[in-house]
Amino acid sequence: MRTQIGIVGAGPAGLMLAHLLQLQGIECVVIESRSRKYIEERVRAGLLEQGTVDLLIETGVGKRLQRESLTHQGLELRFNRRGHRINMHELTGGKNVTIYAQQEIIKDLVAARLEAGGRIIFEVSDVTVHGFDNGKPSIRFRENGEARELQCDYIAGCDGFHGVCRPSIPAGVLTEFERVYSFGWLGILAQAPPSSHELVYTYHERGFALLTMRTPQISRLYLQVPNDEDIEQWSDDRIWSELRTRVAAEGNWKLNEGPIFQKGIAPLRSYVVEPMQYGKMFLAGDAAHIVPPTGAKGLNLAVADVRILAQGFVEFYATGKTRHLERYSEICLRRVWKAQRFSWWMTNMLHLFDTDTAFDRRRQLAELDYVTTSRAAMTSFAENYVGLPWDE
Repeated sequence: MRTQIGIVGAGPAGLMLAHLLQLQGIECVVIESRSRKYIEERVRAGLLEQGTVDLLIETGVGKRLQRESLTHQGLELRFNRRGHRINMHELTGGKNVTIYAQQEIIKDLVAARLEAGGRIIFEVSDVTVHGFDNGKPSIRFRENGEARELQCDYIAGCDGFHGVCRPSIPAGVLTEFERVYSFGWLGILAQAPPSSHELVYTYHERGFALLTMRTPQISRLYLQVPNDEDIEQWSDDRIWSELRTRVAAEGNWKLNEGPIFQKGIAPLRSYVVEPMQYGKMFLAGDAAHIVPPTGAKGLNLAVADVRILAQGFVEFYATGKTRHLERYSEICLRRVWKAQRFSWWMTNMLHLFDTDTAFDRRRQLAELDYVTTSRAAMTSFAENYVGLPWDE
């Protein structure tokens, strides 16, 4: 097989890149190790920055998002049993964040690609990438047990943190930056109306908690737990009891509870690789960087990456020039490191660490007090949370 761009991975990065290229008449093939059913049902992130929402709508895959998503103009930081709302809409000149689950974006992008006649090859195995360092890129894999080879001009590695693309780059080329946290998030999906119409981030002496949602009927809730925690030790009753304790607030506020139909524990880490390209292969999304979920940046960074990458491919096929492609890492990493800074800051402000002292706890409370009372601090928070301007 032959195409212009070979895309490894049908996650948000790979599918969004394929969609952007399709709109510009650039040929590409997406290969994915999982089934269509799996990627369309896998529960992942659900908060979209303003720029991500705008791009989905502008490129024709935002109709269902506009009908079914939940728009939030602010959020609440809760500590000492008191809530403090940050009006992001007002502080950022009208920008918001949107709740729309990643798997729903995947469904929309898959449907759009197949409707346009684009190709996604699901359930492949033994994927390897070749020739990206000598000008003859190709992707080899097995489809239904039969060996295949996809020759292309460029490879887009959108296959996540555990994918094959990044490890295929020769040793010594990449520099890795990483911070692994000693705690994770125990997350649940519950058949219960959200207890607040906006997100609630809570700092508590027993650990961080977050109240968010997927729909007006389904709540998405999180608790900070140690990394080595056993999910089997957390019964539904224990989860609800701990949530009630951590998110308690003054007045008549009440936590809505209901049947839990999914739960799991995810570790937290910060990770960046530099550069995000080598030869004729480009890394995007989780293949190049991981952020703690506290700042809700992972999915949004993936979309930002492929927006820049698509611009580079458009320039190349229109003019033969590679100026934009050569600057891909430089442009993307500016945004990536700003998102890392914000996610690290939020994580440190809201979570308990094994090394914390009484001084650290007081410092965290002072930080929260400052962020919720200073207009300058609230503006900085809001600008980062709704998404910084697109880098060019």
